[in-house]
Amino acid sequence: MVQAITGEENFQHAVLESQVPVLVDFWAQWCAPCLAAAPIVEELAREFEGKVGFAKVNVEENSSIAAKYGIAAIPTLLLFKKGEPAQQLVGLKSKKDLKKMLDAVLTE
Repeated sequence: MVQAITGEENFQHAVLESQVPVLVDFWAQWCAPCLAAAPIVEELAREFEGKVGFAKVNVEENSSIAAKYGIAAIPTLLLFKKGEPAQQLVGLKSKKDLKKMLDAVLTE
């Protein structure tokens, strides 16, 4: 399941305090590549359930969170581990590329 982030408090709990790595998808409704990435992120959320958390941050509704992490282009996928940004991918990426990044962070 991909959790929709609704504000700073929700982000703190769902991402920063998570016991597992969390992949955060920074997106906007008007962004075509973001909409194309959504089904890929949903598939990965099912495949990595229990091992990796997944969250979505709408940059228009949560601009302060996007600004805090320097999100300048969307889609941006930011992988948090132990509450800290560990890896970042900008632009539409293939499922294969995302899976490779997630597998790597789980074996660290």
